[in-house]
Amino acid sequence: MTVRDILIYPDPGLREKSAVVEKFDDDLATLANDMAETMYAFEGIGLAAAQIGVLTRVVVMDTQEGLNLQVFINPEIVTASDSKHLVVEGCLSLPGVHEKVSRSLVAQVSYQDLSGETVVKVFRGLEAQCIQHEVEHLDGVVLVDNIGRAKKRWITKNLKKRKNKRNLRYTAAQ
Repeated sequence: MTVRDILIYPDPGLREKSAVVEKFDDDLATLANDMAETMYAFEGIGLAAAQIGVLTRVVVMDTQEGLNLQVFINPEIVTASDSKHLVVEGCLSLPGVHEKVSRSLVAQVSYQDLSGETVVKVFRGLEAQCIQHEVEHLDGVVLVDNIGRAKKRWITKNLKKRKNKRNLRYTAAQ
């Protein structure tokens, strides 16, 4: 398993739409393992393949600190509850940024497992929040797209400034 570098906003790769996975093989399993290792190394609870520069519809998630790793291939939000709440979210592609966003309390997700079997599952609470966030990454949507324009400009400006000053990026060496 390998810890991969994470793309930092406003990297243009974060705006790309990810392709559907059609091949369920050892390379896919290796990607999922690398993603899990990367997510744990940077203390995240979710990671989309797009965040490591792989434009394929793969997500890993573990909201229970290493106790419940879940792998989603080609995940799609089937339904999301109308009942939403404001939650504070962070993102591995936006280091140091935590913002309030509105998320559905319940999300039904259709996805495939690593063998290609289709699964439909209902998520609640933090898991629902996390899977919504990660599926957005697969469609080129970043956390800052869910907040006001002024705040988005401020975050973008500051991340660019920090990146230029200190070559800000997540790498395995950090």
